[in-house]
Amino acid sequence: MKKITIISILFSFVSSFTIAAEVNVFNARHYKADAELYGKFTNKTGIKVNLINGKSGALEKRIISEGADSSADLYITADAGRCGAMDAKGALQGGLTSGPIKAAVPKSFRTSKWVGIAKRARIIYYSPERVTGAELSGMTYEGLADPKWKGRLVIRKSSNIYNKSLVASLIANNGKKATAEWAKGVVANMARESTGNDRAQIMAVAAGEADIAVANTYYLALMLSGNKGAEQQEAAKKVKAFFPNQDGRGTHMNISCAALVKGAPNKANAIALVDFLLSPQSQEHFTNNTFEFPMIAGVSPSPLVVNLSLIHI
Repeated sequence: MKKITIISILFSFVSSFTIAAEVNVFNARHYKADAELYGKFTNKTGIKVNLINGKSGALEKRIISEGADSSADLYITADAGRCGAMDAKGALQGGLTSGPIKAAVPKSFRTSKWVGIAKRARIIYYSPERVTGAELSGMTYEGLADPKWKGRLVIRKSSNIYNKSLVASLIANNGKKATAEWAKGVVANMARESTGNDRAQIMAVAAGEADIAVANTYYLALMLSGNKGAEQQEAAKKVKAFFPNQDGRGTHMNISCAALVKGAPNKANAIALVDFLLSPQSQEHFTNNTFEFPMIAGVSPSPLVVNLSLIHI
């Protein structure tokens, strides 16, 4: 009887442990497609994904303020700049070095503490009715400060993380002094005060408020898909995409990233989730639903994004 009782207790303990398998994701990516992937991960592994949704700034403050008491395993957000900032604050730990991660993700898009799970390009959109091929020929990010664009440019606020990362790349390539002068030129060329998200900049070009805009690739694809309504779909058809710096370093690419939080209580489960997000099936899910570029080789972008890259002067 005692042996049976002990076995029963052990079985109950193991069962409880299995049921309790979980991973806590502090999530700043608010896409239905992501939630669907987390559900698939749970179905495959039995590991429950607990989502703590919020804006990047609020999630970062919570992780840092809670310190060793934080329940966060992974911090998932939409820009490498944010992952880098969290690393600089000592909020992350190493461990994202599994075979699948190393095999799938180029070194330029990962460290041992954070890894890219999808890519996006920050490009130029223009009105084909008001912008000529000669104006765009050989266009670069540096060219956005050219006086010929005075009163013709729209772009999000400089505080936006996408623009911060773009500026960081300009500093890396051109230096702080030249980039500071560039920023002054961009401000001088703006058609209006910065307002709204990336889609608002595209809408401004479609409405004739500006001739060119800077925005990420997936926004136009999202608009063209019809997921944001007929009005935005029609507006998207009125603009064209241009990938700058093709004669030099190439177009600025950024990532959505997953970062391993220091003191993660479910570290192994967190790594398993990142491995899953980098699988071909998950990458296809991203490209077909969020319209980002895949992080891994062997997966094709959405046709809507492919068509964008075919549009050149």
